[in-house]
Amino acid sequence: MTAQGKGWLIAIAVCLGVWLVRNGSEPVTPPMPSAAEAFAAGPGHHTEAAADPLPPSAPVRLRIPGIRVDAPVMRLGLGPGGALDVPPSGNGNVAGWYKDGTPPGAKGTAIVAGHVDNARGPAVFYDLGTLKKGRRIEVSRRDGRTAVFTVDAVEVYENADFPDRKVYGAADRAELRVITCGGGFSEKSGYQGNVVAYAHLIGVR
Repeated sequence: MTAQGKGWLIAIAVCLGVWLVRNGSEPVTPPMPSAAEAFAAGPGHHTEAAADPLPPSAPVRLRIPGIRVDAPVMRLGLGPGGALDVPPSGNGNVAGWYKDGTPPGAKGTAIVAGHVDNARGPAVFYDLGTLKKGRRIEVSRRDGRTAVFTVDAVEVYENADFPDRKVYGAADRAELRVITCGGGFSEKSGYQGNVVAYAHLIGVR
């Protein structure tokens, strides 16, 4: 995401879930991506095949069949501290799109974020860390088209090492980032990082 009057997003504030299941004395936290799902050597793609970008149109629904996600998409802005706002914590099955950025399917890097859990339990992107390269992400748009993306990689980053330029940087084709909480967990401060799925447009319905 380039500095379109906003600058880099300095944080993703979707790590407010307070749910933690305990199995004996060991906390059970959301699954994390394996090294096999990361980029092999810096940014790269399992396939270079890509569809031509679409004209801008707001997203209305997101589906990730491989992890059983089917959720409405709401608009998100930036909070006072420059962090991306979050969907309502009481609704676990909703994703949020950064409304001042690129719409999914248009040229550039679109950002979608959502909770990993909330006080009631797992939320919309709880299983994002299990997503595999080559799986599909489908975004229904207000113009009636569905943008179909393929997953290039899924990586996890600690907050202190979050690669802003890699995640938010401008793209010459239609790309998508799906982001939720991940990394280690602290009972005092919550999740210590983020899981990011990288994808690019391969088709339109």
